[in-house]
Amino acid sequence: MPTRRQQRVSDLLREVISELIRSEVEDPRLAGTTIMDVVIDRELEVANIYVNALQGEAGKAEIMGALTGASRFLRRELGRRIRLQHTPELRFHWDESLAEADKIERLLASIKIPTAVDEVNSDDESN
Repeated sequence: MPTRRQQRVSDLLREVISELIRSEVEDPRLAGTTIMDVVIDRELEVANIYVNALQGEAGKAEIMGALTGASRFLRRELGRRIRLQHTPELRFHWDESLAEADKIERLLASIKIPTAVDEVNSDDESN
């Protein structure tokens, strides 16, 4: 469980990185990219940044490449905008939670639950 400080720093990093991607990174591949979560280690040295995009899995490789290319710029800008002793290393990861949620939704939708009327009819047929 993250400490309060870790959570505050994670929230701040998410906000600043989102703003940087939206307004200052001039790479069209990052259009529609969303920072889903930021998890920072206890020492505040490494920030794992989970991203997703409107185009979904189709644009994953391009988006991850663009983020890797922009990571030095993002880290430098973070260092200028937030007050930390050391600016954390940024590691970008594709967030799979939306795909997993969609998979679960489809599985739940495919379940056939008998209604009370169906149960009464099946009991009548068996007698």
